[in-house]
Amino acid sequence: MGDHPKNSRKMWRKPKRPLNYDLLNEELYVLGTYGLKNKRELWKAHTELSRIRNQARSLLALTQEVRSKKEPILMKSLTRVGLVKEDSTLDDVLNLKVTDLLSRRLQTVIQKKGNIRSPYLARQAVVHGHVMIGERTVNIPSYTVTVEEEDHVRLSPEVDFGKVKQQTVEKVEAEQSSE
Repeated sequence: MGDHPKNSRKMWRKPKRPLNYDLLNEELYVLGTYGLKNKRELWKAHTELSRIRNQARSLLALTQEVRSKKEPILMKSLTRVGLVKEDSTLDDVLNLKVTDLLSRRLQTVIQKKGNIRSPYLARQAVVHGHVMIGERTVNIPSYTVTVEEEDHVRLSPEVDFGKVKQQTVEKVEAEQSSE
């Protein structure tokens, strides 16, 4: 018998060698660059990328007739998300990196598009409901933004980020002067 829908599986796999110091330093750099909450979010991205690359490898092993039917489905879904271009091949899919996947997150897109200084401030803006895609408020930082949604991502008009930034700067200056 299969798994029950209530008992969902883990969406991530931790590294096989947890004390690989080069990997730990690389993970910390990626965490800081993309403003991830914890390493589990990075591991989810690694697992998703592993799944995508596994699909591409299995397509390469198929016969040409079967591959010509199944390959456009994978390529279309990856193009829609913005991971590969229209005229890409399976080799481009195999060359994808975790940073490509993380750069499609709402948190990263709004940081670049909304001129927000830090990825952590971008995450906070998303979590607090200050980011809209079209007319819909999205408060999930890990939401994967598709190519067609990317033009509609914007900061909420109700919030004046100039005031928020000014208050943050004043608070930091006050803390520094009290020390």
